[in-house]
Amino acid sequence: MPYTISEKILLKHTNTKEIHPGEFISAKVDICLGNDITAPFAIEEFERLGYKDVFDRKKIVLVPDHFAPAKDMKSANQCKVLSNFAKKYGIANYFEVGRMGIEHVLLPEMGLVVPGDLVIGADSHTCTYGALGAFSTGIGSTDLAAAFATGECWFKVPESIKFVFSGKLNKWVGGKDLILYIIGRIGVDGARYRSMEFCGPVIESLPMDDRLTMCNMAIEAGGKNGIIAPDKITKKFVKEALGFGKSHGISKKSSPKFYFSDPDAIYSAVYEYDARKIEPLVACPHLPSNVKPVSELGGVNVDQVVIGSCTNGRMSDLRLAAKILRGKKVKSNVRLIVIPGTQHVYLEAVQEGLAKIFIEAGGVFSTPTCGPCLGGHVGILAAGEKAISTTNRNFIGRMGDPTSEVFLSNPAVAAASAIKGSIAHPEEVL
Repeated sequence: MPYTISEKILLKHTNTKEIHPGEFISAKVDICLGNDITAPFAIEEFERLGYKDVFDRKKIVLVPDHFAPAKDMKSANQCKVLSNFAKKYGIANYFEVGRMGIEHVLLPEMGLVVPGDLVIGADSHTCTYGALGAFSTGIGSTDLAAAFATGECWFKVPESIKFVFSGKLNKWVGGKDLILYIIGRIGVDGARYRSMEFCGPVIESLPMDDRLTMCNMAIEAGGKNGIIAPDKITKKFVKEALGFGKSHGISKKSSPKFYFSDPDAIYSAVYEYDARKIEPLVACPHLPSNVKPVSELGGVNVDQVVIGSCTNGRMSDLRLAAKILRGKKVKSNVRLIVIPGTQHVYLEAVQEGLAKIFIEAGGVFSTPTCGPCLGGHVGILAAGEKAISTTNRNFIGRMGDPTSEVFLSNPAVAAASAIKGSIAHPEEVL
């Protein structure tokens, strides 16, 4: 029978001969991911259930990134739980401060996820890795505890929705705008427990960083996962990532396997969009679906600008922001916070002179952390403040005080807004 790419990956990780949407299955996983917020609960449950060992020390990845470097004693103790567990069971892929980065930037960079993998993580944005042609999705901490011991997880096979982009991208439009466009059209529950498959000529020419951004935010439409079929762009990225990971002592156990949807695969819906009609977009408070063109938001003043996160903290994002900020100054009453996704991105940004551009413009350049995205640290909003951010969520109180507001955009719009002091199109400051 015909299958979508998501169904094929799930099937290959089971012991059954066929699967169907809506069916419950148990599947073997290639990567189990936890961070300093979610993994301590999983570890506590793992120990409570009396498990004596993990299923595979190379297939568990622990990344303290949300409140790390530790912002207080509570967060320090959370990180210590990960460290102790990694030492006790010999977890190969534990990333301490200095080696760590934002998890969903770090894993692709290190070649820890490759096409065809089945990845679970106790973090909702684990769907990021679908950009590599993997099936990846977020789970709860108790499911992660069981996976630590058994190497398996249960799934309900999702139906698939196809999103086809044709035409050509306009200037200053990228992956962030494409996914915001989708969410704005179908809503935050429009793809509830569906696999979101992105394809078409525009996606085929889209750089990997933009693909990662799109799949990262599939969850904001309620998606079970986001996924893009692997191609020459994927192969080049994975080859370089595997080489980079190996140079840093990473040993990847599974090999890339390239799956593609059958021509007659069944989809619950197919949406077709003309990219030529899309301009830079902004998700306004308090939902990622409250999307408006940046051209309609002139005069909305901001107090803070955040460029970074697992959504837009990669080198291409920083280069784009630096292109706007070079030789200019951030508005005197605006805080600009730039957070690279990993130590490697940090170092590369320093070597390229991007960090110098951000600092000379009047911004700060931070160590890798999720920090302000979840209202954790390094940029909490006060009562009534407004921020424009390249992060992925803008719910009430997401970045601080419940009366604060968060607007979501791509890095170019965020950088332009930092200069103008209000939400701005990049062309307004160039």
